[in-house]
Amino acid sequence: MAARAVLFALDTKDVDRLLACRGDDEVMEVVEEVEERWEEDHVCELDKSWDALHRCLTDGQLSFENGDFPLSHAILGGAPLLDGEDYIVSYVTADEVRAVAAALEPLDREWIGERFASLAFDDYQGPGDADDVAYTQAFLPDLQTFYRTAAREGRAVVFTVDQ
Repeated sequence: MAARAVLFALDTKDVDRLLACRGDDEVMEVVEEVEERWEEDHVCELDKSWDALHRCLTDGQLSFENGDFPLSHAILGGAPLLDGEDYIVSYVTADEVRAVAAALEPLDREWIGERFASLAFDDYQGPGDADDVAYTQAFLPDLQTFYRTAAREGRAVVFTVDQ
């Protein structure tokens, strides 16, 4: 799982449509519409940092259900909405978004570096060197801003990544 990931903050109309979907095709249709709109204030591009960030925010593993809430829901956690093998879509409610935003707020580059160094990243495909740590750290401020804004606006979030 080393593809490029994006988070989208959804308004209630998109949430209602997404949660009413019956099957992967309908979920992907809604996700594609949200992606096409690309509302800059409601998008957070994580590129390939998502893998290492999720591991740092949880227990070092890459799984939907690892780590402790609320940090476990910042990237890969939440409710999986897709059963397909080519794409991941995870959903975090607006209430959960507020908790994630608060939990992310005190974190900094140093914290990410310490987590990167102290956790065992089983099956991690990144190099794990100083450049990889710096690359991962660079995405934290945007992630914090994204969740802060989504929380303030009462938006839910979906995490998307193709595999």
